[in-house]
Formats: sequence, C-alpha cells, structure tokens
Amino acid sequence: MRLWSLHPQYLDRLGLVALWREALLAQAVLHGKTRGYRNHPQLDRFKDHTAPLAAISLYLIGIHSEAMARGYSFDKSKIEPAQQPVALTVTTGQMKYEWEHLLAKLKVRNPLTYQKWQAIELPEVHPIFNVCPGEVESWERQ
Repeated sequence: MRLWSLHPQYLDRLGLVALWREALLAQAVLHGKTRGYRNHPQLDRFKDHTAPLAAISLYLIGIHSEAMARGYSFDKSKIEPAQQPVALTVTTGQMKYEWEHLLAKLKVRNPLTYQKWQAIELPEVHPIFNVCPGEVESWERQ
C-alpha cells in the first residue's frame, strides 16, 4: 500500500488507479470494515490523526478531483463524507523520498510521464498536506 503525499497529478494512469483503490482500502480499514492492512505503516499518519475518518475522506476527495480533471469516472459515492475539515503534515524529507521513489517507478513503467516530471525538484503535495521541515517519516519503509 502506498498513500502518496505527492499531489496525484504526478501519477500516471496506473498509479492514479492504484492510489484510488489503496485509499479506498485504507478508508475501509479505518472504518473497521476489513481485517487486512490494519497495521500497515502507511496508515499510521491517518490513524494517529484526531479525525482519521475525515482525513482519509479528504485524501480520497483529492484523488477524485485529479481523476475528474483527467476525464476518469471514479465513483465519488465510495467516499465517506468528511465530518470536518482537517489537514495533515508531511516532512520535506518524506516528500523528497517519495518523489525519488515515484520517478524511479515512472522511469521504468512510463518513460513519457517520467520525462514530463523529471526536472521538477520540489513537487506539489496532495491538497490535504502541509509541508514542514524534517527527515523521512518514521513510518516509511526505506
């Protein structure tokens, strides 16, 4: 499971679809609707938030917005409504790690998308995140 901190605009088609599915799975985990992935480290930042269900809902809305901008038809009714506005933080180290990880994937899987984004040093974050200084997050498996 990879719940990117990066803005979903950087993902290729396969990456965006995978993110949508994984975030829906994360939502199911946080709602207690599945037994799998309950202890996945990517979920820690959502589970540790004071409003984890709102956080994952808003995360999904960001993915859905990108999908709609591309003309995809992701089913918005699968997103549980957020009860309050929330924000999460992500460190600069985590962003750098994720960016390098994504570029490596794209270089192999989708060279055209890789070429489009390779010159960017500091990518935008998913709309739910605020960036703060710091190293790679403790929950990240390196």
